[in-house]
Amino acid sequence: MPRIALATYDPGAAPGKDTDLPELVRALRDAGAEAEARYWDDPDADWGGYDLVVIRSTWDYSWRAAEFGAWVDRVGALTRLANPAPVVRWNTDKRYLGELAAAGVPTVPTRYIAPGEAADLPDDHEYVIKPTSGAGARFAARYTPDRHETAVRQLARMHAEGFTAMVQPYVRGIDASGERALQFFGGGLLHASRKGAVLAPGTPYDAEKVAHPGLERWRPTDAEVAVAEKALGSVPGGSELLYARVDLVDGEDGEPRLMELELVEPNLFLWLHPGSLERVVEAIVETAEQAPPAASGA
Repeated sequence: MPRIALATYDPGAAPGKDTDLPELVRALRDAGAEAEARYWDDPDADWGGYDLVVIRSTWDYSWRAAEFGAWVDRVGALTRLANPAPVVRWNTDKRYLGELAAAGVPTVPTRYIAPGEAADLPDDHEYVIKPTSGAGARFAARYTPDRHETAVRQLARMHAEGFTAMVQPYVRGIDASGERALQFFGGGLLHASRKGAVLAPGTPYDAEKVAHPGLERWRPTDAEVAVAEKALGSVPGGSELLYARVDLVDGEDGEPRLMELELVEPNLFLWLHPGSLERVVEAIVETAEQAPPAASGA
């Protein structure tokens, strides 16, 4: 009987936002696994006592990136971690988009402004600023050129907190065809969803946003699947992925472009795709039953 931990976050007094988690734990137990959800920052957790630790919904990690990175390395040295620690480390910094673009993956054009660098912002088109480490549209905002001073203040706030900013043109295809999320699990396409635009004009960067407005099921096109598979095939260590979410939008030419590649803790939306639960459970149990990775120290 494999022992499996699903790593999540501590919501404190608020209700947990991972609505899939209780059902996933139940389904794993029904499949014969000894499964439980554990807070990733629980000081009493014996991570080495599990056959597999699945990073499931550590949705506060971007606020504590250094602490989370140390945890990932420690757990990856103690037992099998999904996704593997080197992949997670690579994916927590969205500068990976530059690497994927260099590998030929169609991506949304992205520039980076690190702390100490000048606020070189577009003056001829609408654009988006967001951090290279973030989730749930945190510190993300949409600007027109006439709001330059407000955008500069956002950059100053982000830089003061140690964040590198990424600047992308606002992709108007989102307004027409939304953003599509293709979810892969166990080496194959699991399901896909589509949502509307998250960033409304004028919404402050530090305002709480609805992360998945108008979420609905989606049947991906061949072109979308091709871009997603090319992106996953370009990930260092990608052959060891248990799960992935590939976020796509339409470029000016109507062709899909990579917006983001989520290999850390993507929402699986199993509540929207209940038929996917069985495949997810099978893949997790199969991974847990594999021979343990070679020990690399504690």
